[in-house]
Amino acid sequence: MIGAIDIGGTKIAIAVVDDHGCIVARAECPTAAERGFPDGLARIIAMLRETAARAGAKFHGIGIGCTGPINPFTGVLGTVDLLPGWQGSAIVAGLSEAFHVPVAMENDADAAGLAEAVWGAGRGKRRFLYVTVGTGIGVAIILDGALYRGVDGSHPEIGHQVIDACGPPCYCGARGCWEILASGPAILAWAKTRIAPDHPGDSEPTMKRVCELAEAGDPAALAVMDRQGYYLGLGLANLVTTFCPDMIALGGGVMRSAHLFLDRARQVIRQCCTMVPFEKAELALASLGADTALAGAAQVWHHRFGPERKAHAI
Repeated sequence: MIGAIDIGGTKIAIAVVDDHGCIVARAECPTAAERGFPDGLARIIAMLRETAARAGAKFHGIGIGCTGPINPFTGVLGTVDLLPGWQGSAIVAGLSEAFHVPVAMENDADAAGLAEAVWGAGRGKRRFLYVTVGTGIGVAIILDGALYRGVDGSHPEIGHQVIDACGPPCYCGARGCWEILASGPAILAWAKTRIAPDHPGDSEPTMKRVCELAEAGDPAALAVMDRQGYYLGLGLANLVTTFCPDMIALGGGVMRSAHLFLDRARQVIRQCCTMVPFEKAELALASLGADTALAGAAQVWHHRFGPERKAHAI
């Protein structure tokens, strides 16, 4: 049994996960980053102990998927916008000391990608990419079962590839990044200029409302979804051309509405990827659903310490 921790800006989720990726017990609480890291660590430890007791489990290890940037080897948090005040906190050391088991941490997109590669849509794929589209866009690259890392163990920020150099400014410092054009907030920002609010007095439409209108055939909402498919497709086309993968699996909150724009994205890939065998790059939805993040956290531990692990640096 592995203790799994998913740390995001809104909530912290905890689970006991067996070696098939099944959730045995779970708990969660608000992240409440403003209360400081020591308070957050104390709550994580308490939830781990409580879920282990409910499952009658003894942890072999603990895996963490955390919004980044993080250092996967030192187990220290970087400057994470969603976790103000937690910079430099040694979460891996804190949990190792509390439970006396090996602890591993990865960027949350990498964690989810590992879960999909082993237990989900990417099983058996040698060249596998996992793309999560939600508040941001993150990409995990898994080659021959091993997680690709950049220099110093860094997570490649493929969500910040420039798609349109004349596009809107991104907080990363560039303009027209994939994330600023195709993430959930990007959809809503565009929809705000095209679709009337949900109700009188509302300042902007919600994602649910945009999708409902698109499904009802509203021209403005359909145009928003067409734009989403176009920009999502451009980023995916770059991945297909660059990596020639066996599969790209798509997850994250935005992909729950994939039926409204994924065909457009496929069309863009066909138009742009003429120099590679794009038809052999399978494009699929992630298969682990709501359990992806916690299964990913557990798979982080297996990838680092498990008996079947492969080399974890390329």
